[in-house]
Amino acid sequence: MPFGSAAQTEQQPKPLKIGLVLSGGGARGVAHIGVLEWFEQNRIPVHFVAGTSMGGLVGALYSMGASPAEMRQLMRNQNWTDLLSSGPSFEKLAFRRKQDKRDFQSGLEIGMKKGVSLPLGVSSAHYIGLLIDRLALPYHDLKSFDDLPIPFRCVATDFLNAKPEVMKDGSISSAMRATMSIPGVFPPVERDGKVLVDGGLINNIPTDVVREFKPDVVIAVDTGTPLGDMQAIASIVGILQQSVTVMTINNERQNLRLADIIIAPDLGNISALDFIGLDNIADAGFKAAVAKTAVLSRFALNETDWQTHLAERKARRRSTIPTPNDLQIAGVKADAEKALHRRLDDHAAKPLDTARLENDLTTITGQGRYESFNYGLKTEADKTVLEIRPREKSHAPPTIVPGVEVDGSEVNAINFTIGARATVFDVGAYGAEWRIDAKVGFGNLFATEYFRPVGEHGFFVAPRVTYRRDRQGVFTGRTRLAEFQADRFGAGGDVGFLTRRSELRAGYEYTRVYARTSTGSPELPSFDGNFNVARLRWAFDNQDSPTVPTKGLRLTAEGRWYFSAPDARQDFPQAELRFSQFIPLSSQGSLFLAGSAGSAFGREVPPIQQFLLGGPFRFGAVDRDEFRVNQYFLATAGYLHKFYELPSLIGGNIYAGAWFDQLGTSGGFTSQFDSQRYRAAMSIGFVMDTKLGPFSIVGTRGEGGRGKVYFSLGRFF
Repeated sequence: MPFGSAAQTEQQPKPLKIGLVLSGGGARGVAHIGVLEWFEQNRIPVHFVAGTSMGGLVGALYSMGASPAEMRQLMRNQNWTDLLSSGPSFEKLAFRRKQDKRDFQSGLEIGMKKGVSLPLGVSSAHYIGLLIDRLALPYHDLKSFDDLPIPFRCVATDFLNAKPEVMKDGSISSAMRATMSIPGVFPPVERDGKVLVDGGLINNIPTDVVREFKPDVVIAVDTGTPLGDMQAIASIVGILQQSVTVMTINNERQNLRLADIIIAPDLGNISALDFIGLDNIADAGFKAAVAKTAVLSRFALNETDWQTHLAERKARRRSTIPTPNDLQIAGVKADAEKALHRRLDDHAAKPLDTARLENDLTTITGQGRYESFNYGLKTEADKTVLEIRPREKSHAPPTIVPGVEVDGSEVNAINFTIGARATVFDVGAYGAEWRIDAKVGFGNLFATEYFRPVGEHGFFVAPRVTYRRDRQGVFTGRTRLAEFQADRFGAGGDVGFLTRRSELRAGYEYTRVYARTSTGSPELPSFDGNFNVARLRWAFDNQDSPTVPTKGLRLTAEGRWYFSAPDARQDFPQAELRFSQFIPLSSQGSLFLAGSAGSAFGREVPPIQQFLLGGPFRFGAVDRDEFRVNQYFLATAGYLHKFYELPSLIGGNIYAGAWFDQLGTSGGFTSQFDSQRYRAAMSIGFVMDTKLGPFSIVGTRGEGGRGKVYFSLGRFF
């Protein structure tokens, strides 16, 4: 039953002014919401709030007028994987950035802007920044945090001067971002000429700050991470967490002495980044407040005073968002400003649609040029301006994306390739890209392409130069006769049309090839000559991951016409289609269908240009390149089930899977030695989505008792 009876009111006719302090603690700080729920249910007024990190976020929302129930629902509705991600999801990336992540699957981006460097945080803070901007919009012209429904302060750390920064006016959005910018997790925030990071480094429990309001009573809620035992420091993550706690605990103890009442929720071993089960964390805060009933009850208001208190807060709360009359882009060069205006101008002179604006900003971020976007409203000369603030990457461009590929399908020959893709932006024109690929190992590659947009609607031209060394096996039946090594030197160019999900190209390519036996039978012929080929290629990709998808379709279709080729008697066509479709059946599992098909449409094809089958995810029951054919189809159906989540520093999820392959072939060398045209195989295995790409361990058994156990890194369907 709520406190605040008439007898209590007579004993205390003048309510005490309460200052509430909310500590940092990452996900643990969600317990503050439960404490506030108990306060509201029991009519405990809060007159001043000071917070740090997550306490700063919760404190700001409460001070702006959000109820604990609204905050709980807000936290529950968020996709915390996205909020803490390194940037836009794979689905939101521009098509060329999707290609980068598919072709080189390490998930690492190295910048060359000011020498070799990495991003300033594992999260770009893009999504969480947009969320904070949206919540703060009604207070865009706030002069002082004293003008909020509840006067508020939050604390950040001046990273360059090792000083606390108490924020009490200006943009409340930037203050909220600054107070929670954990170094190494989120990039720093530049505000008023200072570089600010998480306030927990210097003042995690800012009781001294709330004391400046001169409250009668200070209540501190401590959700910080306690010191761990020997088991807690048995890992690198545990050691780092313990180190931060050791460095800050003395300051926290001092500040807790300035509190009249301390509420310390029992959060066990919940980590600062454990955003699963947030309702349970909030419930722990509620229970901690209940445990303090005896000391908190004397601050309860009677029903009349409580309703008066709520009415005063409500009168100061803002909820309307004015319509912007104009749009401004801040902090970028003229070419970039012009391009952003073209993309975003239609958001001005109409009621602000925050969902559409944030989607557009995320799509632009997915082009790879910017780390994140922020937005807000400001008043200039009696008009409301929508201000867009791009944050350029501190480390890039240019960018280098490394990748590793391992084919462990042959016991005596594990094939290893390492490589990287470098991309330079704005070469010769804004929006143009110079791409350089290099790989060494089992497959050698050096390729460079200059991509230049034509106009503003997706058209482009792309000349290129390529050197590639391929190794191809030659079999008779199940016996490997030899391995060919083919060196290809080529030049060509395409014209095309690009969207966020697809790319259409048409072009011409000239290639000089030198192919000869590197191991095995020396009697096999060599191939030297020229390829002259025209091609048409269309690719579509709306899957949710470049490594191990759970939903979406990926499809590539390519047609070629060879005007000349080594050992070809006449010109000939060739076409190939590849696709994979993932269909989620639950939060844990997905059905997938994959397939490919190729044909020369009844024409004879020189051996060096035939389709190669066999090996990981190309009918794994047989050896790599065992089938060399003119026509084929390969259909796969299977299921993946997630059963374990890797630590974020290592990768994503681990899946168990099973799939069935059906292969059909005709023409080529295979038909000379093997009359069987249709084959089936069954595979089971594990797939780990690691930071180096998908790592698979698979066992496959085909018809006739043939089977293999193999592993691979860097590729999954």
